[in-house]
Amino acid sequence: MKINPKQLYNMFSINIRTVFVLNFVFLLSFPFIQANGQSLKEIESGRVSLTNGWKLTPVGQKLPLGDLPLNIALSPSGKMLAVTNNGQSDQGIQLIDPEKMLVLDSVITAKSWLGLTFSKDGKYLYASGGNDNWIMRYLVSNKKLVPYDTLVIGKPWPEKISVAGIAVDDDQQMLYAVTKENNSLYTFDLKAKKVKSRFELGGEGYTCLLSNDGKVLYVTCWGCDKVDLFDTRKQQMMGSIPVGDNPNDMCQTGNGKYLFVANANDNSVSVISLEQKRVVEILNSALYPNSPSGSTTNSVALCDDDKTLYIANADNNCLAVFDVSVPGKSFSKGFIPTGWYPTCVRVIKSNIFVANGKGLTSKANPLGPSPKKEEVTHHADLNKKAKVQYIGGLFRGTLQSIPNPSETQLGIYSQAVYNNVPYNKGKEMQSKGEEGNPIPSRVGESSPIKYVFYIIKENRTYDQVLGDIPEGNGDSTLVLFGKNVTPNLHALTKQFVLLDNFYVDGEVSADGHNWTMGAYGTDYLEKNWPTSYGGRGGSYPGEGTREISNNKNGFFWDFCKRYGVPYRSYGEFIGDNNKPNIPALKDHFCESYVGWNMSIRDTVRFRWWKQDFETLLAKGNVPQFNSIRFGNDHTEGLKLGRPSPLAHAADNDLACGLFVEHLSHSSIWNESLVIIVEDDAQNGPDHVDAHRSTAYLAGGFVKQGFVDHTMYSTSSALRTMELILGLPPMSQYDAAAEPLWRCFNKTATHPPFKSLPNKVDLNLKNTAETAMSRISDKFDFSKEDRIPDAQFNAVIWAAIHGLYSKCPAPVHAAFFTVQKEDDDD
Repeated sequence: MKINPKQLYNMFSINIRTVFVLNFVFLLSFPFIQANGQSLKEIESGRVSLTNGWKLTPVGQKLPLGDLPLNIALSPSGKMLAVTNNGQSDQGIQLIDPEKMLVLDSVITAKSWLGLTFSKDGKYLYASGGNDNWIMRYLVSNKKLVPYDTLVIGKPWPEKISVAGIAVDDDQQMLYAVTKENNSLYTFDLKAKKVKSRFELGGEGYTCLLSNDGKVLYVTCWGCDKVDLFDTRKQQMMGSIPVGDNPNDMCQTGNGKYLFVANANDNSVSVISLEQKRVVEILNSALYPNSPSGSTTNSVALCDDDKTLYIANADNNCLAVFDVSVPGKSFSKGFIPTGWYPTCVRVIKSNIFVANGKGLTSKANPLGPSPKKEEVTHHADLNKKAKVQYIGGLFRGTLQSIPNPSETQLGIYSQAVYNNVPYNKGKEMQSKGEEGNPIPSRVGESSPIKYVFYIIKENRTYDQVLGDIPEGNGDSTLVLFGKNVTPNLHALTKQFVLLDNFYVDGEVSADGHNWTMGAYGTDYLEKNWPTSYGGRGGSYPGEGTREISNNKNGFFWDFCKRYGVPYRSYGEFIGDNNKPNIPALKDHFCESYVGWNMSIRDTVRFRWWKQDFETLLAKGNVPQFNSIRFGNDHTEGLKLGRPSPLAHAADNDLACGLFVEHLSHSSIWNESLVIIVEDDAQNGPDHVDAHRSTAYLAGGFVKQGFVDHTMYSTSSALRTMELILGLPPMSQYDAAAEPLWRCFNKTATHPPFKSLPNKVDLNLKNTAETAMSRISDKFDFSKEDRIPDAQFNAVIWAAIHGLYSKCPAPVHAAFFTVQKEDDDD
């Protein structure tokens, strides 16, 4: 049986040369077809479920790589390829035999980021030194990388340069480097070994590519949505071409007539006619037409004959495949399943190579903060896993080698991709639910809940706080802030709902807050936070502090503004000098409320909110959406003279309890919903998964004493609030997420909540001078996550377990999925 995917495209043709949507009846025939001896059933037999409900079925051969591989460089002969690993835990370069899928050599680098290219003769490999602001040159000798010299662009961080993509013109002995901190193009004379000139780009640079004749350099301006053109002979800028949002990787046809540019935030590829110097075609790489953000198109590669284009969709975990043999009349051929977060695609003859930034699965981290385990920050072999299971470096990348598929194979691969993705166009307006439930199942339907209070806390896993609740899937040996420290949070789970299968979408605060308020982390966020969290320079990119990091269509408040929903923020996305970080919050935040400041108690923040709430309530002006920041469960470790970790956590717990109590005695209780989440789960261990965290619900419609094992995520919480307030989803993630409808009664019958007194003295200070307190004194708590997190976690573990237990953290299995009778799968 032969299937031609091109015929499928004609069944469902879409404007702008978008990808085809497979016909359901046609899909049913796929399990009976085989590709390379594998049926669809066999391909999916090893399917992995991620903690956000998305799934992986990577095909082809897989080779373990280091932490966050971002780029692949091919040697001129095609007999070697190099990979740069740019994660939080370790960074370095790997030299690989692509035919044997064998690591030939690994070198550790202090700092590196993206830029990677071989010389024309293949004798040298150039690699960006990231925030060291230099380019490393290696001699490739006997299949080994030998350090040769260093090409200095500027002084190391904190000088803000940050070398990103690079290109080398061996004939002219020139090197070109684009930067993402001072947003520039540097020209470097290889003979003189010095910078020749610098040109400003107007936004963060990503990479650069020489034309086939070497006369023009193409530069993607990541932060200004254009491709700049640089005349390499006259050494001057020669204009720019507008493209899509967050342009990154590029490739060109062999005849030099067309340039393909990936646009991460538009789910698209711009096809540029270099003769006309304009975009002549846009390829929509998403799985469905007009999809919201969430495919994250971030790499492109052409096959040798220039007829087929492969596009890496990082957040759809797949390659989109296009026939581009006739520019202007391109069409989709299908999809290929990859590993988790594919960051780069390259082609050697008949093989496709994919770097998967996060590897093949999410993982548990029961050894996360244990000081009894040796912390490994550098390895002779980048394939090795760090012994300390800190989420920032837990997910090791992989290289995938996939033979160029036939049309029949591609059809099977395409169905596997669709089966992996919980998102579809229908879910944007319609989600799961039940008739009469206060959580509408369709966008625009009314809800008896009129007011939403969304509380964002800081960085805790489920086991750290609720692992001692017998009704849930917890590990009591990993508890740090149990019922004696957090009586109110425990009471909320008893009197309302216990959620023991809830996962955060972000991994650290830098991307966690953006996920918490936007259901998406841009490619800039995902590729940059590991550098700063690894102590290699770079600034905090989250919470609206950097425009390139922000979601294209905005955050939850932007959608409220767009659809006429009154809103107010208490500390969330409010920056220095108590000013909002994004325009939508202007005149929509409480000026007397201070967000991040560890010297202010959360119970004080509660009183600020209470005063503002009572004023608004008296006027009948309580906004429908309220975001509130209670972040002191982050703690300050054992910093001398500051509240102990227990006091900080108890203060945060009491603030949450007082908040729910006060609201429950107000006149709007039966029309209100409180959702409490952590922005991420980076500061602790969990025996199920490093993303598993706590979430709490309260309100008149919330069930009493209910335990819900359903898998939910941050996006599930956002989807719930969107449906209540009549807002459409912001990304593919919240569109696909199941709302929390199971947790609600059809009538508002829940009695008021009574907060419990703190069992830990809130005035308890760190007074003992120890090795851990000396380490804590060096931590910078002036802003979020300016500290070495793995070290900070070890301090907290020692502080708590030094008081209660000396048992080492146990090892357990990976995360679980509870199968419901009404689940789709």
